[in-house]
Amino acid sequence: MDELHLEYPFAGSRMLCDLLRQEGIEIGRCHVATLMKKMTIEAIYRRPNTSEPTPGHKICPYLLRKLPITRPNQVWATEISYVPWPRVLSIWLPSWTGSAARF
Repeated sequence: MDELHLEYPFAGSRMLCDLLRQEGIEIGRCHVATLMKKMTIEAIYRRPNTSEPTPGHKICPYLLRKLPITRPNQVWATEISYVPWPRVLSIWLPSWTGSAARF
């Protein structure tokens, strides 16, 4: 498996499983993935760089920086959270609150 990884560094567990089967070694993909983790082998591929802003992307200004919040229902905040549940469909949990409720 190490030789195959050196020859095909872009191969993941599925491709390595197929290559091993072509050589006559019967092995499952999950077992190949486990062996890759133990050998600290990773497929080399281009990953998205999400930390870098896209060139030309407009950055919106923060409009509440100098706004004094003095009364209820003046400013609202929202949040959407992803909640994974085992054996059940995962859910997106929306929530919102008035910022004057904290004072």
